[in-house]
Amino acid sequence: MLPIPASHVVCSPVDSGAVLLSTEDEVYFGLNKVGSRIWALLPPRCQSLDELCAALGKEYPDVPPSQFREDVLELIELLRENRLVADVEEGP
Repeated sequence: MLPIPASHVVCSPVDSGAVLLSTEDEVYFGLNKVGSRIWALLPPRCQSLDELCAALGKEYPDVPPSQFREDVLELIELLRENRLVADVEEGP
């Protein structure tokens, strides 16, 4: 499952992508255009990594699907390290 944007994070679009601000940690995190698109596709928009990568593939048809997967996983790890996303808790 994909993580969700943390509730304490504000996203502001800019010409080059977006800037995320953690209101808890006062951390700023810049995203390029593809990164800001990945952010926008996190749940509830897409529920799985495959769904997110398929959506990106429609927008960027010249990029190999394996590249999307690597890039998305790398960005999600950076977002986790900076506490900008939260894992969804599964029900009982």
